Amino acid sequence: MRIRRIAALAAVTVTLVSAPGAYAQPTTTKNQDSRPNSQPPPVDRNFLRGFADPREDVDYKKKTQCITSGTGDKRIPRKPWGQMQLRLEEAHRFATGKGVMLAIIDTGVNDKHPRLAGRVTPGGDYVETAEKGVVDCDGHGTEVAGVAAASRDDETGFVGAAPDASLLAIRQTSDNYEYKDPGNVDNRATAGKVGTLAQAIVTSATRGAKVINISLTSCAAPSEPSNPERELQAAIDWAVKDKDVVIVTAAGNLGQEGGCGAQNDNQDPKNVKVVASPPWYADNVLSVGSVNINGDVSSFSVWGPWVSVAAPGEDIVTLDPAGNGLTDATTNANGQPTPIQGTSFASPYVAGVVALVRERFPHLNAHQVMDRIKSTAQHPGNPNGRDHKVGYGIINPVAALTAELPSEREGAKPAAPKQLLTTLDPPDPPNNAPMIVALSGTGAGVGLLLLTLFIVHTVSRNRDKRATVPVRRSSI
Repeated sequence: MRIRRIAALAAVTVTLVSAPGAYAQPTTTKNQDSRPNSQPPPVDRNFLRGFADPREDVDYKKKTQCITSGTGDKRIPRKPWGQMQLRLEEAHRFATGKGVMLAIIDTGVNDKHPRLAGRVTPGGDYVETAEKGVVDCDGHGTEVAGVAAASRDDETGFVGAAPDASLLAIRQTSDNYEYKDPGNVDNRATAGKVGTLAQAIVTSATRGAKVINISLTSCAAPSEPSNPERELQAAIDWAVKDKDVVIVTAAGNLGQEGGCGAQNDNQDPKNVKVVASPPWYADNVLSVGSVNINGDVSSFSVWGPWVSVAAPGEDIVTLDPAGNGLTDATTNANGQPTPIQGTSFASPYVAGVVALVRERFPHLNAHQVMDRIKSTAQHPGNPNGRDHKVGYGIINPVAALTAELPSEREGAKPAAPKQLLTTLDPPDPPNNAPMIVALSGTGAGVGLLLLTLFIVHTVSRNRDKRATVPVRRSSI
């Protein structure tokens, strides 16, 4: 494990300062345009802000010391179950992410780690301008980068989802920094706002990223989005449609400090309890829920009609952000080790697989790549092949890299997803096979009986006819 203070972002996801409804009165059913509250308003490109060199928008100050490593660069002998479950090493026979730039918008990425060496480009910093995104005081961004793109460790077998992808490191948030406004108007307990997330997306797309991972989620009661949220929505739309970028984001977490306060456990997809952003913008992002080793939905994973797919998000093994080895735990408030988990770490698995797909199928545009990820996932056993917990199901990297999809043929319509029964399914549907077999047998028996009766009846009639024919005797 590593020695570090407890922060919401360290355990699960980072919650941004400005929530989706930070500047609006909440609604609980429909908004003024009669839209379901699970749907955002239409994109307004008037909110799109042009590219500018990344810089801190206020003078953040460090309030706590950066993390330190307590692992002693020890080796973790076991391969991560998520790596084996997703068959990443088999997937790497087809692609490794080579030639694809993957942006990590997070707390920064430690470019000194040997498993990332030579593949991290400073992308910019919205917390400490001069550090350019390659200093990770919190550790979260480096952990995320490790899941997405760490190179193979021959001694332990650990490897990231896209081990040859190049990384663009952008620090957009930090729990170790704060801003105290002299006017006492804009005090910030942590660094990072929705507005700078929108700017970070524009920066990533402008600097050549073809995949963006955002393991940052803000949650709030449904409401009309603030202006910064509209900027975020416009930035996402521009990056996907104009710059051909695939954006992958964590679905969000329950019960953690700064996490979502309620679960969307009602059955009405048009009336949700909480809105998670950026997952809310489902038309243009892949939002990722978390599952455990049994394939069950993680208890902390936020549900919603916007969830796209799911990936391993519990018992994570990744890079030690302040050392040279690996880590599989963080420390809680009592100094006890706790497993690394969260949709924050499910998301980079998917982002890495997207990088593999982008290498293998360079002709596919962003939405086609998103469709391929969803179409080849292991669908839950619902009639339409998806649900609000895992979306279209657990990602299947090998299928994503090898399947032939009719929907990718020119002019073809997407096929309906095939239903597969998995441990994610509701209780097994009734098995009607015995009844069908029984009825089939009964039908066959009745048919044979009727045929037999027909033959017997026919034979009997012929005998009766022969019996009534008069016998003619010849006269002499």
